[in-house]
Parts: sequence; structure tokens; C-alpha cells
Amino acid sequence: MTSRGHSVGAECDVLIAGGGMVGASLAVALAGLPLRVTLVEAIPAGAPGQPSFDARTTALSRSARHILGTLGIWPAVAADATPIRRIHVSERGRLGTTVIDGDEEGGEPLGYVLENRLLGAALWRALEASPNVTVRSPATVTGVAGGDDALTVSVQERGATATVRTRLLVVADGARSPLRASLGIGARVRPYGQAAIVGNVAVDTAFGHGEQSGIAYERFTPEGPLALLPAGPGRYVFVLTRRDAVADAVARMPDAAFLELLQEEFGHRLGRFGRVGARGSYPLELVEADRVTAPRVAVIGNAAHGLHPVAGQGYNLGLRDAAALAELVAEDAGADPGDPALLARYATWREPDQRKVVAFTDGLVRFFGRRRLGPLRGFGLLLFDTTPGAKRILARETMGLGGRRSRLVRGLPL
Repeated sequence: MTSRGHSVGAECDVLIAGGGMVGASLAVALAGLPLRVTLVEAIPAGAPGQPSFDARTTALSRSARHILGTLGIWPAVAADATPIRRIHVSERGRLGTTVIDGDEEGGEPLGYVLENRLLGAALWRALEASPNVTVRSPATVTGVAGGDDALTVSVQERGATATVRTRLLVVADGARSPLRASLGIGARVRPYGQAAIVGNVAVDTAFGHGEQSGIAYERFTPEGPLALLPAGPGRYVFVLTRRDAVADAVARMPDAAFLELLQEEFGHRLGRFGRVGARGSYPLELVEADRVTAPRVAVIGNAAHGLHPVAGQGYNLGLRDAAALAELVAEDAGADPGDPALLARYATWREPDQRKVVAFTDGLVRFFGRRRLGPLRGFGLLLFDTTPGAKRILARETMGLGGRRSRLVRGLPL
């Protein structure tokens, strides 16, 4: 993709560093406002290595679906999204289970499963149609100089360096964000010592798969969590967690051996796994930025909070960051989007949601990783499943509907 719009020495109102799904979502949200927006992304759309266009899938929460609907993105991807109508949580070797049912939470699906490449492509098509959004890609932010009324951002693009003055810089370049670090915003990084092995698996429909349609499974095993997400008739996306020391070897196992392992870990609730696709392995760690603002800077998405995928909350949490920031900027689009008071409101708004989701995902990993708590966990799951109030609270948090909801979540335009 080539750049368009601003030239060397140009000015904009908001510069977003990072055009992955969260950064691109924010740019789409701001596109309808009377603002000049620049999006800087290192890897062009559709290129190998662009995470917004790879073969992985994203579990979209109900709130994420609402946001994408309000932004006009959902109609372009709805036909390819698989609904999650129930979530089934269990532990291998224990009797207790918990089931969260969308029919008990308003009837709407709890969430959806969608390929990254489809969502990424829809977001970037929307950006191409937005005259007040300038996309610079492949390009990177190489420096930032401070100022009272604006920041001067150095952007390296195609071997040349340009400068763009912006009133607000949004850091959205991932969990190991080099820009966040260069701005003096520290982060706590805690490796889990685990990697996620991700791929697709087919289920033999002769074993009654149709009765299980629309159910997502989270199964905890002594070696780590295993998630199965519905991805169409007879097909699931799996996320199998293994220790770093063995993850690559497990990912490279012959198909027959890997299917046997997957079957042993999950059991026969769905029947027999028949075919498995290509597999990738990704290291897992918890990353928490020390703060999500600096003078004329906001941090969103994985740059603010990189999560374990155990509960599928990464993009959903980042999308709520983007929705909140866009709403605050839109409250007075003619005012200064980098105003300290606005950024303080953003940090205050997002802190409870970010804290709860980090604690929830990290707590799941730690709780189910302690083998001596096995009997207690089985009883706890059984007790939790029979406590409607507790399940409703968890369901609303999982759907991203707890706490303060943005206008975009509520279906209201900015």
C-alpha cells in the first residue's frame, strides 16, 4: 500500500503507530470525524507476516461485534463469522464443568470466530475509502520529539524519513512495543514459559457433531489449557498450550500423532478428530504497561496489555480501548485530542476493565496450573455452574459488557 495525503513536514490531529487490528479499528472509528488521521504500519496489508492478514482466527466478544457493527465493518464479514452460542469449561480428569449459554444472556451469540485475514481486509478497505485517513505503509516511527502543542514524529518510509506533527500520538504497535519503550513508558513482562500451538482440526460429523454446533470449549489439562473454537460445519480452531521446551516438537509432530495427542487431551465429547491443518507456535507472556498515557500519547491494545489467549480476550480488550479513546476524542472533535485532561479521562475509564481482564486471564492460567488444587477446582467448577448470579457476572465480563460501555458498544455512532 502506498502513502497518500500528507507530505514531508505535514501535520495531523492523530497519528496511530501500528496498523494491526486494534490500530486499524481506531483509525476506522476516527475516520468519520473532522480530524486528520495518519496510520503508520510497518508491514503492508496482505503481506506475509502481517498479523491482521494471517491464517489465525480471533474470538470476537459480543461487545466487539457491536462495535464493529456500529463502525459499519460487520456486514462485510458477518457471513464468514461462526457464532459462539455456548462456552463449555472443563478440566481433564475432573467431573465438574461450567457452561455459559447465550440463550440465558439475551439470546444473542456470546461471540463469534473470524479469520484475521477477513477482518483485517475489511478494516483496511474501510481505511482506503476514508479521505481524511492517510496510510503510510510500509513505514515505521523512528523518533518522537516533544512540544507543548504537538509532537514531531519521524516516520521512515521507503528509505526516506519524513516528519509529521501530531496533536495526539497513539501507540498500537504490539506487546513488545519499541515505541512505548522509547517514550519512557515501562512495562512488566512475565513469560509464562508456554507457547500456543494453533491450527484447524476437522471432526467426523458421523459422531454427532451437528448437536454440538456453536459451542466453544475451554479444557484445562496438566500440560496447559486447550481451547476449541467453532469455525464452521465440522471444523474447529484449536489453541493447545505446551511448555516452551516441547512446544516446537509438538507442533512439528506428524499429523496422525498430533491428532492422537489432541484426542487424548480433549476426549471424545465431539467424536473423533479426522484431519488437522498446518500448525504454528507462538510464545506466551503477560505484558502490562506501567501507564497508558504520557504527554500527548495514548497506549492501546497489546502495547498496553499483552494477554495469555486462554480466554480469548486480547483483541476484544484492545478494541474497547480504541472505542473509549475515539469517543473521548469525538466529544469535541474541534478541541485538542492530546489534551492532558482528555488523556486522564481515558486512563481512568480504561483502568478497571484492563485490570479485571488481566487478573481474570492470568488467574485462570495460575489456578489451573497448580496440580495440588485439582480436587478443589473440580468442586469449584461444579459449584460455579449451579450459581446463576456468578455465571451471569462472568458471562458479562467475557462478552465485554461489564462496567462502563462506550457509545460504539451500545450501537450509537460517535
